[in-house]
Amino acid sequence: MYRLLPILLITCIGCRGLQVATRSEVALTTPLQGNVTAGLAPGTKQTPVVAMPVDGQGPCKGGPKVAIVDVDGLLVNQTLNGPIFVGDNPVAIFEEKLDATRNDSDVCALVVRINSPGGGVTACDVMRHLLEKYRKDTGRPVIVSLVDVGASGAYYLATAADAIVAHPTAITGGIGVIWNSYNLRDLMAQFNVIPQTVKAGNNIDMGSVNQAIPAETKKMLQQMADEYHFRFKKAVQTARPKIDVKDEANFDGRVFTAGQALERGFIDALGYLDEAVEVAKQRAARSNARVVMYGRASNPAFSTYADRSNALPTQSPLPMRMPGLERSRLPTFLYLWQPEPTLDR
Repeated sequence: MYRLLPILLITCIGCRGLQVATRSEVALTTPLQGNVTAGLAPGTKQTPVVAMPVDGQGPCKGGPKVAIVDVDGLLVNQTLNGPIFVGDNPVAIFEEKLDATRNDSDVCALVVRINSPGGGVTACDVMRHLLEKYRKDTGRPVIVSLVDVGASGAYYLATAADAIVAHPTAITGGIGVIWNSYNLRDLMAQFNVIPQTVKAGNNIDMGSVNQAIPAETKKMLQQMADEYHFRFKKAVQTARPKIDVKDEANFDGRVFTAGQALERGFIDALGYLDEAVEVAKQRAARSNARVVMYGRASNPAFSTYADRSNALPTQSPLPMRMPGLERSRLPTFLYLWQPEPTLDR
């Protein structure tokens, strides 16, 4: 028996091509002769964001709702598409989900479920702005649930909520900035790729991956990183006044366990996702509210813990999208907990 990938185009000698669309797999009980090509199903971006009941009570009807909006994966302001995976622009889909809940008058509270190490400085800042505006415009309680990782830019986003509840084993914190640059000079030389740069303005190529960063350029980049770091710290200090501003450990980029974060004032409580939902119900004074999750109609959720990462799980395990290897993904400043380089993809 042969098991093949989601979409198959089978071309046999003397017969027309056969296309089979499936969300899982195809089983063949006889040997297959001919040419076989496999590819991913079309992206899910064409379908609207809708409310999906995850409480086992059947289709969504009238009555108060607690809306769950998920934020998973690397947060960058670009569509996460590649040769072997498809996904949404994390910033765009987040705004779509917020707008969908905003337009539903039955939604009485919002829970933002976060599982992310952070991402681009601008992307995280935009998402935080969107959540702040949502709270101001709707007046609804907004609770963040940190499920696994809610670090750096993801924590920056979380501080826009009314309260933060972290899973007892979650990792959070990471108030820092990183410039994700590589020196690819030796790698390029191995392939006989020699830069031939013509420039006007000595620093127009500052941070280039074609060479080691000169000391003066590094100083300029450090000043920029410090500015973004200061912005991060001020936002956290304003939103989380219990954090000790005199304790440098709180702002040096290190991450904390949920227990440590609670002691330091980074979060408000330890608890699972369902407990974050209960906090939302209490703050909205709607104990009878049902739980719905917002996402694309073509990517349904049957549980509040459904894997709804921005890139579908067929993505490559290799760091194929490292900065410098693709012109469209040049090095940039990140609010990102980055313990190893494959997170750059």
